[in-house]
Amino acid sequence: MRRLIDIFFSFIAIIILFTLLLLTMLILRCSGEGEIFYVQKRIGYKGVQFGVLKFATMLKNSPNIGAGEITLKEDPRVLPIGRFLRKSKLNELPQLWNIFIGDMSIVGPRPMVQNTFQNYSETTRLKLNTVRPGLTGIGSIFFRNEEDYLREKADPSKFYREHIIPYKSKLEVWFVENQSLSLYIKIIVVTAWVVIFPSSKVFDSAFRKLPKKPVIFQK
Repeated sequence: MRRLIDIFFSFIAIIILFTLLLLTMLILRCSGEGEIFYVQKRIGYKGVQFGVLKFATMLKNSPNIGAGEITLKEDPRVLPIGRFLRKSKLNELPQLWNIFIGDMSIVGPRPMVQNTFQNYSETTRLKLNTVRPGLTGIGSIFFRNEEDYLREKADPSKFYREHIIPYKSKLEVWFVENQSLSLYIKIIVVTAWVVIFPSSKVFDSAFRKLPKKPVIFQK
């Protein structure tokens, strides 16, 4: 049922957003480095790698520059148009194609690069591999402003490994263990809400039985 919903809604979204997608592609072609899409290998369903599709928002060689695979607040590797695309989440729209062809679902744990995935425990990796990664999910909503947590940290990579990964993994495992059609729909609705109203606190009221939030993220 969820797969049918994914196919239906991703197809409808591509049709409705076609003009916006085309305009974004044109702007990217005429600005920055002229790149339109960025394809990166991510871990997918059953541990199989696939190419996740995004609009290009950073310098071509950014994974080998600066903070590597972690993007920081005001990261100099992000192109001017890329800042808007990332803030508005429009850079993620090409993943509608990943959803349509079956690499991803609308809702699920975010697909990770191999290096990040290896930082999760084996038990967590096996659990996450049982579902398709998602365009949005519990972890994606909670850490939608992940760059803010990394801002001004002496060692952003260390903070990410020691604080963000442990709690994000708990959130994603919670989703896998409690997934249902109603939760699927609720996550989509909450995602749309926080994109439109970024400062909204709806997350805490919408999901009341999540793993306890670490003190460091209580603000």
